[in-house]
Amino acid sequence: MIIRVKRPSDVPSSEITPEDVYLNRRRFIRQAAAGAAGLALAPSALAAMEWPSPAGPGQQVDYSKLKSELGEPVNSYKDITHYNNFYEFGTSKTDPAENSGDFHPRPWTVAVEGHVKNPGSYHLEEFLAPYKLEDRVYRMRCVEAWSIVVPWRGFPLADLVKRVEPTGDAKFVQFTTIVRPSQMPGQRTDVLPWPYIEGLRLDEATNPLTLLVTGLYGKDLPNQDGAPLRLIVPWKYGFKGIKSIVRIRFVEDMPHNTWWVVNPHEYGFYANVNPNVPHPRWSQATERRLGEWRRRKTLMFNGYGDQVAQMYAGMDLHRWF
Repeated sequence: MIIRVKRPSDVPSSEITPEDVYLNRRRFIRQAAAGAAGLALAPSALAAMEWPSPAGPGQQVDYSKLKSELGEPVNSYKDITHYNNFYEFGTSKTDPAENSGDFHPRPWTVAVEGHVKNPGSYHLEEFLAPYKLEDRVYRMRCVEAWSIVVPWRGFPLADLVKRVEPTGDAKFVQFTTIVRPSQMPGQRTDVLPWPYIEGLRLDEATNPLTLLVTGLYGKDLPNQDGAPLRLIVPWKYGFKGIKSIVRIRFVEDMPHNTWWVVNPHEYGFYANVNPNVPHPRWSQATERRLGEWRRRKTLMFNGYGDQVAQMYAGMDLHRWF
């Protein structure tokens, strides 16, 4: 994390920020400091998960030896950073790594808006300050029927939700990617409507598995993987993992996320991994791990059913795909 050294010439935030926003920002930080211990995830919430334990104090973490909660080894750093979907840099899987070198993820501001008691606009370091970053190894699946195991670094989105205090009108969380066509060549095309938008139901956002991610393999996120801040929802297809987030808005109505708008016949709002619902152009019943040739059976909810299935009890998952 960048430590900002304050210079005598710096203008205090209170002098350049509207007073109500400034006070909300200060309250946000005070509450974080006062209640950090109370926000620790309840053991019962993660009882079924065996998170990898990073090395002890002063020891180096060997991320290549970490395994997922299903006992699967992680993919290589090269795999994870050179085979990506990030249409802002191009539609080929290799485009993001090749075309993202001019993207500048610092400085960065994140706006928290909508039906919350503590809205505000935060510099990235201020935004991250209240949270203890942690390593988790998640198994991710792309809709094109390949999968990947990644050691992410981030914090539960639930922590942020508690801090900003959604009102009773907040039913969904909408995320928006930055629009910067001068540095993101894909945004100079009309392949998608920009900015990229995604959303979660509030209970999905507060599930302990859902992360706001700042890094992988013990390093800050590379540009091609969504620097400096992205979403990870491991039981859903990869397009739900919106990258380079600049706005988090709490809303009453279901957000019209980008792929749902572009092609609602193929991409629904929920995007839960479901081997029983075929994509119109291919089967979802099997998948191939990046770096392997053999195919394997696709697991319902990507293997996280014990942690998330209860959120969809009674729903028709063929209709709400």
